[in-house]
Amino acid sequence: MADETPFRGAIQFLEKIGVYEVVLPFLLIFTIIFAILEKSKIFGTETIDNIEYTKKNLNSMFAFVTAFLAVASTRLVAAINEAAANITILLLLAVCFLLLVGTFHSGKEEFDLLSQYKAIFYVIMFVSILLIFLHAIKTEDGTPWLTFVWDYIVNNISSAAFGALILTLVLIGLMSWITSSPSKEKSFLGFKTGKKEDEEK
Repeated sequence: MADETPFRGAIQFLEKIGVYEVVLPFLLIFTIIFAILEKSKIFGTETIDNIEYTKKNLNSMFAFVTAFLAVASTRLVAAINEAAANITILLLLAVCFLLLVGTFHSGKEEFDLLSQYKAIFYVIMFVSILLIFLHAIKTEDGTPWLTFVWDYIVNNISSAAFGALILTLVLIGLMSWITSSPSKEKSFLGFKTGKKEDEEK
């Protein structure tokens, strides 16, 4: 077995003192809630010297209390840590996909997904994140919600009902694709490769 490196020892030390179970989840939740409150201005604003400011004291206090209550639950912290790690993997997969497709791009035009393909990837990302959180949140006996829901569907839904659901989803997808307006942009594998035909004329 290889000797433990100093960096690995430092990571284990940080884990022992609760950085990954308390400090980092606290900072993550505090930052997200504070940013949302600052942007939405739920608690209102105040005007000082004809300049409008958000009520940072209320926003920070609410975010602080909410983050503190969240890290008090060990199950919630474990779910946050697992979900954040899996979301990072999902983000890495998306970047690697764009990197591999970008190898075939000439570089002369802007590299961007067409709108209809963006919608597909939005759905894929949403479903993936939903599955990640369902797997991260567990019942009292340690069973992930994803496993619990899947077992319930398999044991309680007949094959005919499942087939009807799949057929309905396929029909909805076909109808959306047929009734959507055609794009005049040139594309290769769903990526923009040039300007619109109207602009070229």
